[in-house]
Amino acid sequence: MEVPSREVGRARAADCADTALLLVPVGALEQHGPHLPLGTDTAVATTVAGRTGLPVTPPIALGASGEHEGFPGTISIGTETLAAVLVETGRSACRWARRLCFVNGHGGNLPALVAATTLLRAEGRDVAWHSCGVPGADAHAGRHETSLMLALAPDDVRADLAAAGNTAPLGELMPAIRAGSVAAVSANGVLGDPAGATAAEGAETTSVMVSALLDALRDWRVDDHGRLGA
Repeated sequence: MEVPSREVGRARAADCADTALLLVPVGALEQHGPHLPLGTDTAVATTVAGRTGLPVTPPIALGASGEHEGFPGTISIGTETLAAVLVETGRSACRWARRLCFVNGHGGNLPALVAATTLLRAEGRDVAWHSCGVPGADAHAGRHETSLMLALAPDDVRADLAAAGNTAPLGELMPAIRAGSVAAVSANGVLGDPAGATAAEGAETTSVMVSALLDALRDWRVDDHGRLGA
């Protein structure tokens, strides 16, 4: 929900030491198999940030998704450009927000987040990043993300087109992905298997991610890479 300037300025997080805090969702526009929308990562990051009850900006919806460019619909601005966008976002917002946290929904954005938050913190700004995720989730467009989208935007899920992709562990696939792209290891762009996905599982996963973010914001422990809650 959009709010006037003065409302953002007055916003405080009662359980985060009464410190003015701004959340910036960071997503991506990339293929998520034949059954999930291109904006899946953005939807997840925006929802998790929004459910904290804290001030949230519109999302940064284009990320670093070069590994998915073998599929139609993907638009990647690359690590260097994304980092620059994050830096300028942080510099501007921190003129009035005491703290800022980038809430990330896409793993490929991590190098840009580390670079940007490291620079912003070196400049004296209290900025960090936090990633949405849960242990044991499959890598891309499998049961985990399909369940999330069934909970968050069921009308955008083409369940009739859902199919398993490459189910090997991500660590085994990364050399080929780095050398080529996701298309080199999965013809349909899925890394995992969406079978068994449910809205109930997605709702529970969302609640877990929101709680993890709130806990991290409350503790505000930032590591050397700018990661919150490490």
